[in-house]
Amino acid sequence: MDASSPPTIDIEALGLDQGALLLVRRALDEVAPGDVLRVRGRAPAWQLHLAAWCRHQGHELSVEERADGRCEAWITRSAQADGRWRDALSTGPALLGEGELPAAEASLAWGLAARGATVEAGGPRFDFTLTRRDELWAATAGALYRQAAAAQWDPEQAIAWADPTVPPDEIEAAVVQLMTYLIENENAALLVPARHLGRIHPHYREVMQLLALQCADEARHVEVFTRRATLRGRGPARSSAGGQASLKTLLEAHDFSQATFLLSVLGEGSFVNLLNFLHEHAPDPVTRQIARLTARDEARHVAFGMAHVEHRVATSPGYVATLRNAIETRYDELAATAGLNEHVFDALVLLAAGSLAPAAIARGHEAVQRLQAEMAVGRKARLARLGFAPAEAERLAGLHTRNFM
Repeated sequence: MDASSPPTIDIEALGLDQGALLLVRRALDEVAPGDVLRVRGRAPAWQLHLAAWCRHQGHELSVEERADGRCEAWITRSAQADGRWRDALSTGPALLGEGELPAAEASLAWGLAARGATVEAGGPRFDFTLTRRDELWAATAGALYRQAAAAQWDPEQAIAWADPTVPPDEIEAAVVQLMTYLIENENAALLVPARHLGRIHPHYREVMQLLALQCADEARHVEVFTRRATLRGRGPARSSAGGQASLKTLLEAHDFSQATFLLSVLGEGSFVNLLNFLHEHAPDPVTRQIARLTARDEARHVAFGMAHVEHRVATSPGYVATLRNAIETRYDELAATAGLNEHVFDALVLLAAGSLAPAAIARGHEAVQRLQAEMAVGRKARLARLGFAPAEAERLAGLHTRNFM
């Protein structure tokens, strides 16, 4: 054997079963198939262990015992070595550059591997159903995730729960009714992304991570609305059948893009208006702080919904018809329901009024009418941005559920 100048490693007294195999593998990775690696060592019987490993891997081995008790081994790397990785799967770049996109379709054989990893062939296939980029992607998902991670807030620290301000009984009752209404809507806003989260192939990790934080946002909102509802010793108030029916249609939207459109673009878009209204007319600092913080989170959810649906429409222009049908179908399904809980409407009026005086109630009623008009204008603007003609955007905005969400 020509061993004049092969690369050489010395494992000294380290046995292969003590970690020396790591050194051998690393050194052999630097050797081309058919070339030789020389290994020196003096651990008892290390060459026997090496011989067994080489047979398993398909490498040729030649061993020389020396008079000084040391041993040298020459490993000729097999062309078939690491055969288990010869058909390994590439999963694309781990990090996306400016304007770069992940794979158009993620292979089920990639499983749970990190994007950018080399995946051994023959692994288990996972049952992800959202595996096509254009069915869930948003160009801003990564940036929105980073914003969301930085914007997480602790209810215990961010809200002055001990503030002594106590609204009059009738105003407090209105706040409790509104918090009750917000809780059931946020339960839906949590469950809709949660049901789709487990369907997303982790290759699209930016979307997966963002939706996970969106679920965390909604869970936190449910907590703070519940704490505010019970802050003054009252229990949650009334939940209407019409409100429940409206929210049930969101849970029944099985297509990710349709669900995101109905929930985030239309529903949560209107909810940002509602939370801003609560912030403006809040009767106490706790309610004001809750409205401000939750509105900020909801605005981010709307931003993702818009970015995703814009991407879906840009890559599949005919999808606009699907969105139109989703609005019209939901409207037809809810036509026989009562719409917004009358107790919620009255609570909004009373909150804006600040008292039961007739003149104040008139002002409060006018404020709620303005709120509903602002919601409709916002929905129309978002629909127009998605490609609907102005007249159709106005018509479809008017078909949105009277329950706001």
